[in-house]
Amino acid sequence: MVSVTTTARVPQEERTRAMRLRLLEATVECLVERGYSGTSTTLVSERAGVSRGAQLHHFPTKNDLVVAAVEHLTELRGAELSAAVAKLPHGRRRTRAVLGMLGDHFSSPVFTAALELWVAARTDAVLLAAVEPLEQRVGREVHRLTVAALGADESQPGVRELVQATLDLVRGLGLANTFSDDAARRRRILDHWADVLDRELAR
Repeated sequence: MVSVTTTARVPQEERTRAMRLRLLEATVECLVERGYSGTSTTLVSERAGVSRGAQLHHFPTKNDLVVAAVEHLTELRGAELSAAVAKLPHGRRRTRAVLGMLGDHFSSPVFTAALELWVAARTDAVLLAAVEPLEQRVGREVHRLTVAALGADESQPGVRELVQATLDLVRGLGLANTFSDDAARRRRILDHWADVLDRELAR
């Protein structure tokens, strides 16, 4: 009797998990395409192919939905970066490849969605309370991955600041990319910065 109940329950749990994932992915897509102000629970449920009632059952308000999307985005960004680091080449062009990876991340749709949430959270205390700790977690993880990818020794004077400057640079280039395709200029800047990093980290 117990095994029958368990067997019947698992597919329902899987369907619920899949439905929530569709809603979260649709929320991220809406944030990228329409911004925070243009994202609504109705629009998200339509895009996800989920009934309005089902959506309201899982996420009664826009804030509930967006806060869950923040957590989803945090996981997505971490997974994307970890996968990209694993594919980095070794050898002379490694530093340039690390910067290219970071540049791609900070100009990706996932970063654009996160940016929408940062801006909205500036004047929304409830959203800020959800975004801030998760963004700090992402920041620490990105820093850790960058240090490991560059083989940087932060016990050496100035190296931690150099890594932080690198992340500030690629984040700023990502912001510039939200207005127009800035890929060519980004490549030129990162090529130059790779030379600077190689020289400074070799000291």
